[in-house]
Amino acid sequence: MTEAQPISTKSASGPEPELNKYFKLAVKTKASDLHLKAGQPPKLRVQGSLKNTNTPPMPAEQIEKLVLELFSPQQKDFFMEHGQIDFAHDLDGENRFRINVFRQRGVISLAARRVESTIPPFEQLHLPPIVEKIAGHHQGLVLVVGATGSGKSTTIASMIDFINRTRSSHIVTVEDPIEYIFKDGKAIVSQREVGIDVANYDEALKSLMRQDPDVVLVGEMRDAVTVTAAMRAAETGHMVFGTMHSEDAPQSVQRLLDLFPQVERDLVRQTLSLCLRSIISQKLLPSIKEGVSRVPVVEVLLANATVRKLIAESREGDLTTVIKSSLNEGMQDFTYNLCELIKSGTIDPKVGFEYAPNKDELKMALKGIRASTSGLI
Repeated sequence: MTEAQPISTKSASGPEPELNKYFKLAVKTKASDLHLKAGQPPKLRVQGSLKNTNTPPMPAEQIEKLVLELFSPQQKDFFMEHGQIDFAHDLDGENRFRINVFRQRGVISLAARRVESTIPPFEQLHLPPIVEKIAGHHQGLVLVVGATGSGKSTTIASMIDFINRTRSSHIVTVEDPIEYIFKDGKAIVSQREVGIDVANYDEALKSLMRQDPDVVLVGEMRDAVTVTAAMRAAETGHMVFGTMHSEDAPQSVQRLLDLFPQVERDLVRQTLSLCLRSIISQKLLPSIKEGVSRVPVVEVLLANATVRKLIAESREGDLTTVIKSSLNEGMQDFTYNLCELIKSGTIDPKVGFEYAPNKDELKMALKGIRASTSGLI
């Protein structure tokens, strides 16, 4: 991923960027994303599906003109050199967009993710109650994982906001770019944007401990430097949050380790086994419940003694079994949560089976039968 660049700004007396009318349409229709591609009409992602707008297909020249209106001279130079750029765009003080402009087949395309102006609490996000308990801890590493568009950023923002509202502390975020804007509550929140407040992630992470943080958000776990800084902060008594693009807890552990050279992985395993607090994995599913467009299906791993032992012994493949056998501790697997969502009438059973890791297991769970999980250790 390229480094974020400064948010484009226009003079108060200058013309409004023409692209804003599409951003406003995204807000009006509650779309999550806007896509511009040459030869296609602008498309909006509404309730998970891409839909055409009532606009004729755009030629490459028109898209380039629209995009260049958003760029500062520095952003234009960066884009010309790298062929892509990430930045945030403030529409009206209430609505923000996280934008990626990139070249494909020699022409410019744009993908913009709408960032909600308010940070919803756990209940509105339909997250399990254990998430509040996880956010209430004062030390350890919490990973929120899932595919792009699975709601990871919103879940972490809700957890950070909970801490902000309930705990006297200093929260430091390092983001690329900043998505949600936090207003100081009981806590003070310092948000550093890569490319604006600090040159790059490396510099931000090197100076992190000098800023006296209690809670840290390091954004995406993208390389060994980021992971090392996050684990070091968690080891030294801080609460640390990060995201990863991975499917579930076992895959998250493996992908994190894959960021390191083979000779370092044993030490990283031992460190992770000691500092990990939780891995929250989620996917967004369409909902059939009135007033709810999409709902997350969530897997929760809590780092108990068994989990730490399995990670240290290179047995992360068994973590799912621990989750299934530890529902009384607040853990839950995807099958358990899918079963709950189907029984409560929140999702269509067909959707549940489509996303089920094991369809037969879900079928059994709906009948009240849980798979045996004995004999793990």
